[in-house]
Amino acid sequence: MNAPVASLRRNTRDWHAFAAQAFNDLRHLGFDGVGITRQAFAEGEAAAMAAVARLAEAEGLAVARDAGDNLVLSLPDEAPGPYMLVGSHLDSVPRGGNYDGAAGVLAGLICLARMRSEGVTPPCPVRVIGLRGEESPWFGKPYIGSSALLGALRAADLGLKERGGARTLGEALASVGIDVEGVREGRPLIDKRNIAGFLELHIEQGPVMVARGWPTAVVTGIRGNIRYQRLVCHGRAGHSGAVPRWLRSDPVFALAELVSRLDEHWRVLLERGLDLVVTVGVVGTDPAEHATTRIPGEVAFSFEIRSQSHETLEAFDVLLRTECANIARERGVTFVFDTRQDAAPARMDERLVGRLLAASRRLGLPAETIASGAGHDAAVFANAGIPAAMVFVRNENGSHNPDEAMEIDDFLAGVDLLYETLTAGA
Repeated sequence: MNAPVASLRRNTRDWHAFAAQAFNDLRHLGFDGVGITRQAFAEGEAAAMAAVARLAEAEGLAVARDAGDNLVLSLPDEAPGPYMLVGSHLDSVPRGGNYDGAAGVLAGLICLARMRSEGVTPPCPVRVIGLRGEESPWFGKPYIGSSALLGALRAADLGLKERGGARTLGEALASVGIDVEGVREGRPLIDKRNIAGFLELHIEQGPVMVARGWPTAVVTGIRGNIRYQRLVCHGRAGHSGAVPRWLRSDPVFALAELVSRLDEHWRVLLERGLDLVVTVGVVGTDPAEHATTRIPGEVAFSFEIRSQSHETLEAFDVLLRTECANIARERGVTFVFDTRQDAAPARMDERLVGRLLAASRRLGLPAETIASGAGHDAAVFANAGIPAAMVFVRNENGSHNPDEAMEIDDFLAGVDLLYETLTAGA
């Protein structure tokens, strides 16, 4: 991979060893025997937050928690006034990778540590945030920390149940001292007027940057999504050899037809130039009942739609429901939907994108732009009216798996890009 270009500013310390050790420490804390598991509002996330806090304190930075129990780092002599917020999340998916989220928090920490060690005062105060609960597997909803902070959680979200546990989201928030009643009423836990903007560094979670040879890129937009964690197709159980096709109400074949029809809709919409990604990530019959010689009585599955267009998301949701109704009528089955979870698409702030591109050119990095297929906390800030932008860092083998492979040199190129953008004019 390409080595990063040295920063235009004084970089008198070799941060490679620091970053490598920090990521290694986080890996050790979160390794579950297969991948990295840092469960939101639980021990794994808390351990990562404590580790980052210790690193920050060792660098002479101020460490605090905000009203959403997110980790906040700042320079000890921070100037008054609106501040730039820099960061990402510290939880992970189950058996995920070590860089998703954590890279953005450590990047912000290094930027602050460099400012302090190099005697640089940024033109705008900078705070680094380690957000809680960005990943959706834990409570079926993404962006929990940023949404609570900005008053974007719904009252109904507080009743969502924890993955594999009995706690509700409301109980999890209360356990770390968050004002649950304020969240229920949609009250922001922070004064948004104090945030001048939000910058997030993140690994790319797809293959584009590796294929194009870009160590860094600037994000222009983030796909939103519509999700159903559990849809159930109910049919009629029976003997596999005794029920002919014309008398069957087979939920598995009904689901197979549903997926096939929706795949064809997806293909046609892509040919029309629409931005769309569709995924069935979980499928299963009841293990207590299923057998080779048994027609299943039901099959459960998840369904997710992603797009940069709100209209495309809603249109495909209508197609999903329409095809479920058609197949139910034709095959004698029923589809039962759980609560729909939404995350709105977001456009990144043009001014901040321009600043990042200009900094890329000054540093000799690729001044390239890319859209994010994955969701990020930056979308929540953008949709709350706060200028937001993102830096992507090249990463092999995708994400949400143990094989994430970000090179430290690429990471430090991304750190240089953030640092140059935050300190330009200082």
